Amino acid sequence: MKIPIVIKIGTGVLTRENGTLDGASLVRLVTAVAELKAAGHACVMVSSGAVGAGVSSLNLTAYPDDVETRQAAAAIGQARLMQRYQTLFEQFDLDVAQLLLTGSDLKDHRERVCSTMRRLLKEGDIIPIVNENDSVAIEELRVGDNDMLSAGVAEMLGARQLILFTTVDGLLDDDDKLIAHVDDLAAVSGMVRSGSGKFSIGGMASKLQAVKYATESGIEVLVANGRKPEQILELVDGGGVCTRFGCR
Repeated sequence: MKIPIVIKIGTGVLTRENGTLDGASLVRLVTAVAELKAAGHACVMVSSGAVGAGVSSLNLTAYPDDVETRQAAAAIGQARLMQRYQTLFEQFDLDVAQLLLTGSDLKDHRERVCSTMRRLLKEGDIIPIVNENDSVAIEELRVGDNDMLSAGVAEMLGARQLILFTTVDGLLDDDDKLIAHVDDLAAVSGMVRSGSGKFSIGGMASKLQAVKYATESGIEVLVANGRKPEQILELVDGGGVCTRFGCR
């Protein structure tokens, strides 16, 4: 089996400001991943967006604070999200497989999850799509967010790279200039600004935690703009606009 590339896609990339799925962004993302597959790479997607895709059906204007509403939104949104992925990937003769995981799955059922994912990747024309099982996970079973989930999946599979697609080009310094490569994670931690989109829970601080976990496992991590997915082949080959962490 080819060494996979794990691609994590943030809620802000997948949804509009009102929480509905952004169809144009989804088309660009799926096209980019399909091109990566056509170039011979094995791909696993870790996709946020389930809660964000479900909030409009519950007449919400922001990410829900209470657990019940958040899980209800996830139950609605996950079905919407996977339906869209299936329809779009079919245009490239690719199938999708859904894996909804909790923290205990990666810890207590690691071997089973890994075996299932490797079997899917071995098939060749299937894109495994992973998300945290938000509709049922209680706090004690949560991974935390999909940034850490993607790092856990990348480590479990021994991934070649972890690409974190967000709504910015990468990590910016105090003058809003892109930092192309980071060797010392501690040196840039103070530059991280708090906050995230109103329909998401992650942020750059969350991403740096995932970066630390993945790079300590020997995996190169890229933070790049998911609204510009057409550069994905460049990113994988060492170019593109992004911030790279770890391996040179």
